[in-house]
Amino acid sequence: MAGRNSLSPQFLAYVGPFGVFMALLVLLPRLNLPIRANLAIWLVVCSAAIFFLSRKVLEFRPSQWVLSTLVGVGVFVLWVAPDVLVPGWRSHWLFQNSIMGELKTSLPSDALTDNLSLAMRVLRATLIVPIVEELFWRGWLMRWLIDPRFDEVPMGKYLFSSFWVVAVLFALEHGPYWDVGLLAGVAYNWWMVRTKRLGDLMLCHAVTNGCLCAYVLRTGQWEYWL
Repeated sequence: MAGRNSLSPQFLAYVGPFGVFMALLVLLPRLNLPIRANLAIWLVVCSAAIFFLSRKVLEFRPSQWVLSTLVGVGVFVLWVAPDVLVPGWRSHWLFQNSIMGELKTSLPSDALTDNLSLAMRVLRATLIVPIVEELFWRGWLMRWLIDPRFDEVPMGKYLFSSFWVVAVLFALEHGPYWDVGLLAGVAYNWWMVRTKRLGDLMLCHAVTNGCLCAYVLRTGQWEYWL
């Protein structure tokens, strides 16, 4: 069965782009490339991975445009609310430690005044990240935890264990922002259960990241861009 074969086209379609993204996350900082070249590689390589591996499973037709947009905005509000309401909230050791990391942007200081670098960083956050993460977390893992033959599991099928495992792992992926990452993971998982469409989740995730990018550019709180 396709779902049992770890190298099947279906598996690679959902997991491959995320694997490429994570590999670049590890590799590129070690190459010490100029930031423009670094970001260009992110965009080109991840776009190629999505196109060649995932184009047959992608669908960009949200069933609920307005509500998906509103959920995306709501997750953004949840993401910044603790820091806005409680100054110094994220300085606590629960958030910054040897396991979760520290609040520090991955962009070098010269990139913070370079419009092209900032534009590419926004494109990565709003176009690449929502696709690769939704394919992996809610398109694959949420179903695979129900049955390794994940391609036989309907999108958005609910199982308590898979719902919460994905939410927790999604939280841990976000390091010092694990608390709001957990809330975001719960919200996105819930919306997948409701809509049962990757298109809605990609839109929702893109809206969240777009709002956060606008917030970062407006306030200069670069630490949100880990």
